Amino acid sequence: MQFTAQQIATLLQGKLEGDPDAKVTEVSKIEDAVEGSLSFIANPKYEEYIYTSAATIVIVNESLELARPVTPTLIRVADAYSSFAFLLEKYREIISGSGKTGVEQPSYISASAKVATDVYIGAFSYIGDNVVIESGVKIYPGCYIGNNVVVREQSKIYSGVKIYDECRIGCRVVIHSGTVIGGDGFGFAPLNDGSYKKIPQIGNVIIEDDVEIGSNTTIDRATMGSTVIRKGVKLDNLIQVAHNVEIGENTVIAAQTGISGSTKIGKNCSIGGQVGIVGHIHIADGTKINAQSGLSKSVTNTNITLNGTPAFEYKSSLKSQAIFRNLPELQQRLQKLEETVQELTALLSTQNLEYKK
Repeated sequence: MQFTAQQIATLLQGKLEGDPDAKVTEVSKIEDAVEGSLSFIANPKYEEYIYTSAATIVIVNESLELARPVTPTLIRVADAYSSFAFLLEKYREIISGSGKTGVEQPSYISASAKVATDVYIGAFSYIGDNVVIESGVKIYPGCYIGNNVVVREQSKIYSGVKIYDECRIGCRVVIHSGTVIGGDGFGFAPLNDGSYKKIPQIGNVIIEDDVEIGSNTTIDRATMGSTVIRKGVKLDNLIQVAHNVEIGENTVIAAQTGISGSTKIGKNCSIGGQVGIVGHIHIADGTKINAQSGLSKSVTNTNITLNGTPAFEYKSSLKSQAIFRNLPELQQRLQKLEETVQELTALLSTQNLEYKK
């Protein structure tokens, strides 16, 4: 699709510098841009590229001061990064056909389901008994929505998502393909004969407004009560959230993280990839956990950074890592010290014998 600099500037409410009729047909990174590309600069370390870039239009911050003239048409905005993200979102809506409405066939919708008139339900989807699907919801092909599920306004559920019975999905939630919401929590009671008896999982999952969940993530239903994902949470692909977990507002979690049952994570936390978190602990607001860390106890102080396994305070962990890297050298020095002590001990023993004579 083709857009002019004037159209883009108007959409972003930005200040145009250059040719208002300049046209772009694609988006690119500033360092890879070619003629006909739209790009942006938000980080000062990429500023050098604007003087050599072949991009036709570049979105920049209002505060950017140019050292010399540039070829691209500029659109100045308050925040180039968020403005570019806004454009990408609008572009994706256009090319993905997100304006679709109606029910594609074949699909099954229970007679007791309440479905707004302006929703989109893709082919081969299943909508169970007493489901409520509110205005503007998009359910892409091949989804399963179990009995008594509520999906609130403007949410998007991509192909292959499974939402089990009784779960609640808030407004403007995005759930990417392959995700399972409300599967049974991992609850088994050991018996005397060494086997295990399954503990019924009778709770649900509640996902509040403005949450985004990546592909192939699993969020287990509570044993009793609810597993809760608070508003504004962003979950990456391939995350395991166990039964009765609560994740606080605006927390972000990267891929391959596993959160064990009944753990409570505060708001505005940042958790890196491949982090392992044990069950039944509390994590304070603003906690940052570096990738591949293992958290084994509660975090009570707010706004701290943790690292390592078991995870502890970041700066202390770096010192420990430095010592660990030096262990081979320290071992050699210790061996030499032991040899020196042995030599001195032998020398002193010889001198004592001569003195006694």
